Amino acid sequence: MQLKTKKILIVGSSAKEFALAKKFEDYGCEIVVAPGNSAIKEKFECADIRENNVKELLDFALENAVDLTIASSESAIKSDIAGLFQNNGQMIFAPTASSAEAFISRSAAKKLLYKLRIPTPRFGIFDKIQNAYDYLKTAQMPQVIRTDETVEGRDRLVCTTFATSKTFVDDLFCRGEEKVVLEDFVYGHEFTVYAVTDGYSALPLTSVANYKFMEDGNGGILTSGIGAFVPDYKISKEIENSVMHNVVNNVLQALEKKGTPYLGIFGVDCVLKDDGRFVTLGFKPFLSDHDAQAVLNLVDENLLTLFEACAVGSFADDYEVINMSENTSVSCVLSARCKGKVIEGLELVESDIIPFALNKNGYMEYETIEGKNLVLTKTAKTLSRAKKELYEDVDVVKFEGKKYRSDICEQVEKF
Repeated sequence: MQLKTKKILIVGSSAKEFALAKKFEDYGCEIVVAPGNSAIKEKFECADIRENNVKELLDFALENAVDLTIASSESAIKSDIAGLFQNNGQMIFAPTASSAEAFISRSAAKKLLYKLRIPTPRFGIFDKIQNAYDYLKTAQMPQVIRTDETVEGRDRLVCTTFATSKTFVDDLFCRGEEKVVLEDFVYGHEFTVYAVTDGYSALPLTSVANYKFMEDGNGGILTSGIGAFVPDYKISKEIENSVMHNVVNNVLQALEKKGTPYLGIFGVDCVLKDDGRFVTLGFKPFLSDHDAQAVLNLVDENLLTLFEACAVGSFADDYEVINMSENTSVSCVLSARCKGKVIEGLELVESDIIPFALNKNGYMEYETIEGKNLVLTKTAKTLSRAKKELYEDVDVVKFEGKKYRSDICEQVEKF
C-alpha cells in the first residue's frame, strides 16, 4: 500500500523558512509556504496569506487537508496561530502566544529570568524617556540598548558612552517605540543552545556559536546574526547540560505551572565568560535565519516524525535523545550596501545557498536587496574544512558592495 504524501504548511517569509522547506522536501513532503518571499516562490508553492492572518491560514489548512503546520514566524506566533489551530483540531508545531511571550518580548524575557533567579546581565526596562536617561547616567558602559520586540531596521545598538546611549534612546522613542530594554554588555563568547520540547519535557538539539557584530573582530553594528558554526566546540557537554537543567527546564516548569506550556523549538542565548560561567541574555522562539541551515544540516532525525510527536503528545515516550550528525557546519551571511546590483557566481557555489528575498531583473539575473541577501552554509567532517570551503564559495559570489564577516571560527571575543 502506498503511503499518503504528507502536506506541510510552513508559515513565514525569511531565510529560516526556506531552509525548513528544503529539509522537509527531503522527506518527500508536499510543501506550501505562506506567504513566502520572492526567493521561496521560485522553488516552492506559496500561499498569498499574511503571517498574522491566522484565520485565513486556518481556512487554508482545512480546505487543503494540511497534515502539519509549522509556524516559525514571530508574527504568526504572536497572533496565536497555535491556539487557533489546536482549538480547531489542526496539528501544529508552534507555541501559543501566551507561552511564547518571553520568547518574543525582551522585557518579558528579562522579567522571567529575574523571577527564576537565572543569571542575566543587569538590565532596566523603560517606557518613559526620562527614566531611561536617569538609568544611563550611572549605568556601566558599554550598554546594549534594544527595542522590546524585533523590528525591521536598527532595533539594537551597543553604546560605549552616555552621549551615544542617550541619542539612540531618543531615536527609539521618537520612532514610536513604547518600551526599551537597557542591559550591561557582557564580554565573552556568545552562543545559543537549541532544544525541542512538547511543553513538558525537552531534549537538546545542538549548540551554536554566534557572530552578531557586522565587522570583523566584533566591531560595527550589532545584528540579529551574521554568521555561525555548529556545534560550538567551546561549549562542553557540562555547559550544555547546565543550560538545559538550569534554564530550559526551569522556564518550561514555570510556563507549565502558569498553564501555558511551550511547544516547539526553544533557543537560549548565552554568553560564556572568561571564568567559565555563563549568563543568559534571552530566548528565541525558533531557529534564527543565520543558523537555520547549519543546524538542520546536522539533524539525523526525521523532523516530520519529531514535530508530529511533539504536537500529539508522544514526544517523551518516543524520544530519549535527538540524534545529530558528527559533522560540523559553518554559515556566513552576505549583505549588500545597496539594492539593484547584479549577483554573479551563484551557479558555481557548492555550499548551501539560502536567500533572504532576492529579486530578478528583466534579464533574469539575480539582484541585491539592501541589507542581508544570502546565507551560505558549508557542512563537512571538520570545522577547518567547512570553513575553508565556505570562504572559497564566498569569494565566488560577486556583487558590488558585498559585505561579510571574514573571521568566522576565529578567536574574536573582544568588543
